[in-house]
Amino acid sequence: MSFVETEIASQPETWSHAAEMAALPSVRAALPAPGERVAIVGCGTSFNVAQACAVLRERSGQGETDAFAASEFPYGRHYDRVIAICRSGTTTEMVELVGTLAETTATTVVSTATDLPVPRLAKAVVTLDFADEQSVVQTRFATTVIALWRAYLGENLAGAIADATAAIAAPAPDVFAEQYTFLGTGWTIGLAHEAALKLREAAQLWTESYAAMEYRHGPISIADEHSSVWVFGPLPDGLADQVAATGATLTTTGADPLALLVTAQRTAVAIAAAKNLDPDKPRALTRAVILDES
Repeated sequence: MSFVETEIASQPETWSHAAEMAALPSVRAALPAPGERVAIVGCGTSFNVAQACAVLRERSGQGETDAFAASEFPYGRHYDRVIAICRSGTTTEMVELVGTLAETTATTVVSTATDLPVPRLAKAVVTLDFADEQSVVQTRFATTVIALWRAYLGENLAGAIADATAAIAAPAPDVFAEQYTFLGTGWTIGLAHEAALKLREAAQLWTESYAAMEYRHGPISIADEHSSVWVFGPLPDGLADQVAATGATLTTTGADPLALLVTAQRTAVAIAAAKNLDPDKPRALTRAVILDES
């Protein structure tokens, strides 16, 4: 069994741990207070997580919250707090961003350890060491950050954990497509982007992701009988019939959207196995992007 398979299977446990952490005074003090103007930043998978978390916070009424790729952060804007999500704690763009903001802005880093270059620069650190991974491909760290965030915002994760447990217990995916499109609405747009990224990384597949209502504004034109279209969250009116007319397969669920992401992770690993790829070490990827600035 690959590292990533073990890490995927552990997610109900790590989400439960994160839900307990969210109630700790030290963790709550490191996360934004209601009313603060907040930016959440990340790279790659962590940027997808940042997008989901930003929408969740605004939806909960906690305050204005933006999400940015670390390399695209608008330094001219004022934020009361910046949350930097960085599994490795070493990514070059994150070191530069958190270091630049250190003197002027409250910064919180969510990472896997405190004694790393990015956390060392921050005002506060939330450490999810129990969700660290050996695989290059992120799965449980990303979803555990979202679980922590949802619990911090007051959500009960019991349903999500139960749905994820069922998704992991289900038979391994055995129906594959040539092309995948993932759609979401609100906070699940970030999940759609992350599902697409997982299939690109682990299985070297052609995947796309969009806001669900945008799919009919052009992207649906590539769908055919070799395509698979997944929808995270509510299915827009009429979309099922339009996807069916293309011949594509539509995947929806009444389960928690985070559990559907687990199924997408498992699909990526299953396709990688069928293609004799190593899902722990995707082509051209490393655990962290550290740029040579010499």
